Amino acid sequence: MHQKAGTILHLFRTEDGYISGEHLSRELGVSRTAIWKHITALRNDGYHIEAVPSRGYRLVSSPDSIDPLEVNARLVSTKVGRRLEFMKVTASTNADAFKLAEDGAVEGTVVLADAQTGGKGRRGRVWASPAGVNLYCSIVLRPAIMPHEAPQLTFLSAVAVARAIEQTTKLTPEIKWPNDLLIDGKKVAGLLNEMSAETDGINFVILGIGVNLNMTSSEFPDDLRQPATSLFLESGARVDRLLFTSTLLNELDKLYADFLIHGFGPVREEWQRRCNANGRQVLVSDSGTECTGGQFIGIDSDGAMLLRTEDTIMHRITCGDVRVI
Repeated sequence: MHQKAGTILHLFRTEDGYISGEHLSRELGVSRTAIWKHITALRNDGYHIEAVPSRGYRLVSSPDSIDPLEVNARLVSTKVGRRLEFMKVTASTNADAFKLAEDGAVEGTVVLADAQTGGKGRRGRVWASPAGVNLYCSIVLRPAIMPHEAPQLTFLSAVAVARAIEQTTKLTPEIKWPNDLLIDGKKVAGLLNEMSAETDGINFVILGIGVNLNMTSSEFPDDLRQPATSLFLESGARVDRLLFTSTLLNELDKLYADFLIHGFGPVREEWQRRCNANGRQVLVSDSGTECTGGQFIGIDSDGAMLLRTEDTIMHRITCGDVRVI
């Protein structure tokens, strides 16, 4: 969206009632004809703008889109969202963010897409990414931590998504170790973090986040490995994608700022309160083979699962699929 059009939208949202063409012209420093052209462009993008002679223009409704200028207007963050990149269709926001990070993108750069053709989940699984209904985003961070501490940011992302769901819906999500968000036992969001690092430090971390917002049952693949859902299916109400996106980025920014000051402790505590397996008996399988059963105690400072078996031995597990008994 053109910067001038973004300014017009900002004025619509900050001033009550109709705004005259003369006022818009004066605020933007352009002619009334140029204002009309920007209004026409906004209408073509799906904005319903009413025009009344002698009164001016009024924004009636907005399209269900994730435009970077619209997102930026709602951000109160200090790092996350400092640069926003948006694409209608891309193979993978993670791949795009990784390339931008390699080229020196500032920390807090966010890549957003309306659809993905090659969305990835954990262990190379496919992440269904239809257009116009969900959130697909990736964030570039450059924390001064050691490579073995990078998984901590996955748990930070999960907490941010959980907070955003609670603030924009009436739903209460649970977190499944290590990186899935569940509603009533069904997956509604997944995280995929990737890293570039040296032996003594991290170059950057990419936080990949996918949230099923308004998908319908027919839009899910038939071959899903676990039950999946969307916030729309669970709540019965469509989610404002723009509101959800800005809420998530603001929460992520707050958590990251606190993480840089206080470390993993506060994130770890909140994550464990939200975990669906906390204190319960679970089975952990790897490649489909059940291998370990015990009580889920929590996670350690590296994000590894702590599991107490019947012989009271504490096991530290770094990978696998968890099923609550």
